[in-house]
Amino acid sequence: MIRILQLKLPVLHTEKELEEKILHTLRIRPEELKSWKIVRRSIDARKKDTLCFVYQIDVETPKEKKILARSKHNEIMSIKPGRYHFPNPGDQTLRRPPVVIGSGPAGLFCAYWLAKSGYCPVLLERGDEAHVRREKVERFWNTGVLDPESNVQFGEGGAGTFSDGKLNTTVKDSSGRNHEVLRIFCEAGAPEEILYDQKPHLGTDQLITIVQNMRRQIETWGGTVRFGAQVTDFDVPGGSLAGVVINGEEYLETELAVLAIGHSARDTFFLLDSKGILMEQKSFAVGVRIEHPQAMIDENQYGSCPPKILGAAPYKLTHTCGNGRGVYSFCMCPGGYVVNASSEEGMTAVNGMSYSDRSGPNANSAMIVTVGPADFASCHQEGTSPVLDGIAFQRRLERAAFRAGNGKIPVQLFGDFCENRVSAQLGDVEPSICGAWTFGDVRSILPETVSLSLAEGIRAFDRKIAGFARADAVLSGVESRTSSPLRIVRNSEFESSIRGIYPCGEGAGYAGGITSAAMDGLKIAEAISKKYKNLR
Repeated sequence: MIRILQLKLPVLHTEKELEEKILHTLRIRPEELKSWKIVRRSIDARKKDTLCFVYQIDVETPKEKKILARSKHNEIMSIKPGRYHFPNPGDQTLRRPPVVIGSGPAGLFCAYWLAKSGYCPVLLERGDEAHVRREKVERFWNTGVLDPESNVQFGEGGAGTFSDGKLNTTVKDSSGRNHEVLRIFCEAGAPEEILYDQKPHLGTDQLITIVQNMRRQIETWGGTVRFGAQVTDFDVPGGSLAGVVINGEEYLETELAVLAIGHSARDTFFLLDSKGILMEQKSFAVGVRIEHPQAMIDENQYGSCPPKILGAAPYKLTHTCGNGRGVYSFCMCPGGYVVNASSEEGMTAVNGMSYSDRSGPNANSAMIVTVGPADFASCHQEGTSPVLDGIAFQRRLERAAFRAGNGKIPVQLFGDFCENRVSAQLGDVEPSICGAWTFGDVRSILPETVSLSLAEGIRAFDRKIAGFARADAVLSGVESRTSSPLRIVRNSEFESSIRGIYPCGEGAGYAGGITSAAMDGLKIAEAISKKYKNLR
């Protein structure tokens, strides 16, 4: 098979024009083109008056040898397409089905392949199934009544269900796991474009349907999925897993449990610490959400009157401050909404979310600053392990955010944030927020060094996107759940210090988004398969 790199066409081209470009590039006739498919598509927006799509195309043609022999371009090469391979079952015997704790991307994809391969996994989710969860989340946004077990953080699909649904990852992948994740998403109802777009995404509306379809497939293959099933204890005699306790009363015997609990399962982290499982502190990042008119971002990225086919423009920004701290955009939501993502009473946390059409009037992004153990050492609570200090730090910020907004999302304009005063009125940017909001002192929520870094970083970003530091840009807080505040240590076989427990995904500290978490879920399923016989 031949792969063509760097094939460019104006963004408003037709499929026929793309095929003609392939024929011209390879210098073959239409009847010599057996098949072709798009491998990757990105946008070249360096020249705003000539916006282009840049393609990688795989081609089948009987003229392959002749084309390669005469070609002098590095953009034409021979490739052997690889396929994801799930390992054959090992030789050790399982007495009971493996348990997967958490139905976010890591747990869902782990359970998917375990079920497909005959291991009959039991998937336990503390929250509700997707459609019930959505109703409870919308009720919380409308009334402020929080269900601590079923919210933006907990429930079918995990925290990623209420997000922009980005599927790009920087994880290097020679195993084919990345493509396998995207393939499974497509099989469950995602559009084919995610297989080749450089920055694929699925909105909340699509994710809700997709995760339900994946759950039904797991059940068809012999897996069991249970909602409202929180693991409240682990039975670990002699340092090996023997079973788990569900909702404080039901004992489920198992020698294998995949910990795909997500970064907000704070009570479970405390439980694991009490069981002596080895965990370590890690850095993460905190800050605010910032909103700008999406039209302003579109013009900066694509020029005036960009073609609608490009959709809402994203951005990615980084800056190193004079104090040495890094400020960067995170989980950017084109045409999206800021959402109240709280999961504990008396605390407020925000996140960003988009629907698949990204048609909201504002662009929003987390503006965050890296923090580490030195920052949250002052939050240490006597009688607890230092490894939990990051959680205490997050909770301190979220309680401060709750107080700043009296239970609503606190909002402050950037100009007022810099001047250290509570905003009295909006400018031209109307907040796009799911959940009640009010003006509040967002700056006071954060450590002063973080606030100063944010102000410097946002001003620096104005040199890259004109208007980014506009005084009426809307800040809301607090963005505290960017990643796990700790890592559950695992060995070369992906087990924790307690045998039979497999830490997995973002909550365990091994991923940073939907795709990387799903890939880690596949990795754990592979490790189990290599070691154990299946149950069918």
